[in-house]
Amino acid sequence: MSKTKSFWDNASKNYDKTEERFEYIHQKSRKNTKKHLESTNVVLDYGCGTGTTACNIANDVKEIYAIDISSKMIEISKGKATEKNIRNVIFTQGDIFDENLKKESFDRILAFNMLHTIPNPEKVMKRINELLKHDGLFISTTPCLGDKMSFLVGLQIRLVQILCKIGIIPIPIRRLKSSELDNLISKGNFQTVDSEKIYKEVFSYFVVAKKKSFKI
Repeated sequence: MSKTKSFWDNASKNYDKTEERFEYIHQKSRKNTKKHLESTNVVLDYGCGTGTTACNIANDVKEIYAIDISSKMIEISKGKATEKNIRNVIFTQGDIFDENLKKESFDRILAFNMLHTIPNPEKVMKRINELLKHDGLFISTTPCLGDKMSFLVGLQIRLVQILCKIGIIPIPIRRLKSSELDNLISKGNFQTVDSEKIYKEVFSYFVVAKKKSFKI
């Protein structure tokens, strides 16, 4: 078991509770997302966590493939879907680089609250571009830890970065700015079509970006 998977498995137990303080951001992001969904869409929810977003938007799309590296997160997600009688979401433990994910097979790809925690964002953006259909949309919300945040959150982030440095937390926590996310998305061959900075103790950057068509 990788250290990263083990970390998220352990975090799954209290994940929903720890996210309650940012519920305003989550609700706003989901509301914004629904404006860009269609009933015929096949969606990939990358880093689905405990499945709250996938379950929330299930009625707005045709089908959702929701993946997360943590098997414990997936267990919780499946329980939520069963409880709500949601049948068009397939929860699977996995990674965005899994070979069973076919190129140009998704209308929308979601990545909520995770671009600041992955080892190689540039490589991930390239993969997302490959998996999206022509003119597909990438939709994300990312905490901008390099922008404005409350004093308390700032202290917590500094503590987390110390724990990352000494290896207790085995994931990178980047203090990204919204401008850096804009640059990452642009370099990934996307054009931003909608964005909003949402603040609740920390800025989170909601972005919708369209896959660009290559000119031949």
